Amino acid sequence: MATPLIHQTDLFRPHNDPDDHFDLACVYALALQGKVDLRGIVIDHPPPKSEWNPDVSASAQMNHITGLTVPAVVGSSQPMRSPGDTQASASPSDRAAVRFILDTLRQSRQRVAITVVGSCRDVALAGKTDPALFARKCAGVYINAGTGSPDPKRAATPEYNVTLDPVAYRAMFELPCPVYWLPCFEDYEGEWRVKRYGTYWRFRQEEILPRLSPRMQNFFLCMFERIRDTGWLEYLYRQPDAGKIAYYSKQERNMWSVASFLHVAGVTVTADGEIVPLGRAKETAVYTFQPVRVACSETAVTTWRPDPTSTNRLMFMVKDIERYQPAMTSALKSLLTALP
Repeated sequence: MATPLIHQTDLFRPHNDPDDHFDLACVYALALQGKVDLRGIVIDHPPPKSEWNPDVSASAQMNHITGLTVPAVVGSSQPMRSPGDTQASASPSDRAAVRFILDTLRQSRQRVAITVVGSCRDVALAGKTDPALFARKCAGVYINAGTGSPDPKRAATPEYNVTLDPVAYRAMFELPCPVYWLPCFEDYEGEWRVKRYGTYWRFRQEEILPRLSPRMQNFFLCMFERIRDTGWLEYLYRQPDAGKIAYYSKQERNMWSVASFLHVAGVTVTADGEIVPLGRAKETAVYTFQPVRVACSETAVTTWRPDPTSTNRLMFMVKDIERYQPAMTSALKSLLTALP
């Protein structure tokens, strides 16, 4: 049976980074294929004084394209004050995402996976509110955040998702459930590129954007163009603007989180870019999750070491640095081009 999934994201309009909309399309593609059971989208509350709004229209667009009916909820506006903070006296609107996460876990017959590609705040709050429930019903939390260098000095510069709520990031490593840690980078030194202990990769959008269905092309154009009006349904049915498709196809797109969604679905990516069941990949997979012992300091600096005995703390690692980027691009293309 498909694993139930809650997808947490800093999905905004106008967009902060288009990778979040590519991530959203990925989880919907996996849900449409029956590889995950997408139970909900938790969208970060925007940072103070930002121009962003939670992009619930993007979720509505993907529901319409796929025929799914996945709810979306907005997270807490208040940062965690300590790793044990539960914001028990917060307003109903600030507690909405926590209630949704906990209710989803309680009502599910299967254990629920949670992918985190933005702030860790709402998942950490939910886990601290009812740790016993997380121990029983959470299949795993996938933390797409941080830097993974084994050298603490090189890993000390905080990655963007960590800075959204450093206390919450630290609290995630204390949760009584499996934790899959996917550092966004190995470190911040020099040019962004593929390294062993980071999920980062990029592709040129011409490899995927022109090959998408008209409605999916319009989904991305609506985001790229920062369309603010409420006509999200009408926009999907326009004739895609060929000039704009050509313009955005020339851009490169940074990506990080696709491996977490695939792992929830029980699949991985081979060196040839094929998406296959985890048991079939064996030595051909371009990445893996290694068991580790991991700790996060009061300043949100994460340190780790391999630990073959660990069963509930696992860390992403690129196995084939040369093939990782083209393989992930091929996998992403196969996911998104299957959308109607």
